[in-house]
Amino acid sequence: MRTFRQLNNLTGWLVFAVAAAVYTRTVEPTASFWDCGEFIAAAYKLQVPHPPGAPLFLLIYRLFSFLALGDPQQVAYWMNIASALCSAFTVLFLFLTIVLLGRKMTGASGNPPTAAQTVGLLGAGVVGALSYAFSDSFWFSATEAEVYAMSSLFTAFVVWAALRWERLEDPNAAGRWLILIAYVMGLSIGVHLLNLVTVPALALLFYFKQYRRPTFGGGLLALAIGGCLIFGVMLGVRIVLPTVAGEFELVAVNTLGMPFGSGIGVFAVLFLAALVYGIRHSIRQRKVWLNTALLGFAFVLIGYSSYTLAVVRSNHNPPINENQPDDVLSLVYYLGLKQYPSRPLLYGPHFTAPYAGQERGAPIYVKGKDAYEVADYDRTIRYDPRHLTLLPRIYSQDRGNPDAYRQILGLPEGKKPTMADNLRFLFGHQLGHMYGRYFMWNFAGRESDAEGAGWLASL
Repeated sequence: MRTFRQLNNLTGWLVFAVAAAVYTRTVEPTASFWDCGEFIAAAYKLQVPHPPGAPLFLLIYRLFSFLALGDPQQVAYWMNIASALCSAFTVLFLFLTIVLLGRKMTGASGNPPTAAQTVGLLGAGVVGALSYAFSDSFWFSATEAEVYAMSSLFTAFVVWAALRWERLEDPNAAGRWLILIAYVMGLSIGVHLLNLVTVPALALLFYFKQYRRPTFGGGLLALAIGGCLIFGVMLGVRIVLPTVAGEFELVAVNTLGMPFGSGIGVFAVLFLAALVYGIRHSIRQRKVWLNTALLGFAFVLIGYSSYTLAVVRSNHNPPINENQPDDVLSLVYYLGLKQYPSRPLLYGPHFTAPYAGQERGAPIYVKGKDAYEVADYDRTIRYDPRHLTLLPRIYSQDRGNPDAYRQILGLPEGKKPTMADNLRFLFGHQLGHMYGRYFMWNFAGRESDAEGAGWLASL
């Protein structure tokens, strides 16, 4: 067993070294397209980028900017190096994950693998990890200062840690691993929400570990609970908690005439007191799973606390200060992505739907001299109900989009799109051209680097 562990670790670090060498040799020398320039500038001076922000990403990439040794022209390069290293560590954890899964599948989880099994397990890990390392999209993201490299690292670590937890028999050690996973997931919110998609898989792992005779219905229930946990973190931790804190602040300042920040202080004291009481109660009553759940929730909040950076830096009014989240009410607006228009995912208009007015929503507050003042209201655009449909895929009326829809679908000018047109766009363009083609770029091949190029198999 010790020999296998040594070989496993050595091979993993060799895979890491290969990935790190390739990524650092092919890294972007300066800022690349899209959000990278904004993130580099924001991290260099700890500014406030577009919602919902990435405060932990900014803090860590700020550290890498010090390696430029005071030369601003090298800042972008060293931040790109940070992405290269994050991606190389992602490949390492993917290798370890594949080996863990392989040991589970071969039944060698509790016994030392044979020589043949060792070759097969390590070979599978190397092939799988390096296949991902050299895939088109991952290699691309590994060489630029974007959030996806670090987010992939957090995701890979959480999956590996969950599989390590699943192997443990000691409940004390298992509980500590669960709390570690919760903390890392809290940290990952300060980079990107992508890490939360691992929650349903973690729920299934928990179910199969705790119940030795799993059923199909039990698996579906575990998946459903995992989905609820995703929304619990996305809405409960990210939105609801700051919103409730904002309501306390409004009442304290606008109704009771207390100073700015008083409501936040009251809410923080009450919330922390309730959390501490719950943890102490679970210890006294020896409720292990309640204690683990509450500690996990607390560590998610500790990881999520990186968002205080946005408020602190916004109060210093840096040049990049999007939405200016300098108080809890503007932070809720920032976290809720209110500046972006909503997209009708399940029900909404076609792009030909006539405009039918607006509905005024919740007030938007800004800090005044002595109280919070209403600066504006959320607006919801209404459309002619005769032009609403299920799964609206061709809905955008932004400049150029209607012409693109008609060109892709061959619709004549003035014709109202049907559900068949909607589904043709969904399956032909969105799933086929935009997803299937892109997927095959990674695992088959690309015709060229020209925009709109198709995928190409070598066989």
